[in-house]
Amino acid sequence: MATVDISDKTVHQDTRDLFTTLIMLDGSEVYDAGSIADGNEETGEITITGAALGDFVLVSHSVDVADLAITGAVTAANTVTYQLNNNTGGSVDLASGTVYARVFKRGDVLGA
Repeated sequence: MATVDISDKTVHQDTRDLFTTLIMLDGSEVYDAGSIADGNEETGEITITGAALGDFVLVSHSVDVADLAITGAVTAANTVTYQLNNNTGGSVDLASGTVYARVFKRGDVLGA
């Protein structure tokens, strides 16, 4: 595999500014969803101080989610609600694991 030296490359100042001012807030919780029937969902909440309505959220799980969809949103001040949706055609029983949420502050991303 070839390697490329990028030490002489520069990044546009606006891009550098975005990543140095971007505020990210993290939280997690151990969660055991149990069996989720086809067409159903399970939800949970993670307290993340500083999260506000309109902020962006990414959610992940420490175990294979077995084709379930996992989404998250700030639903109240300091609260991220995540949802595991099952549209697989059968029941799915996930092992217990940790759900992680990362909040990106809206004003920082949009410069507002």
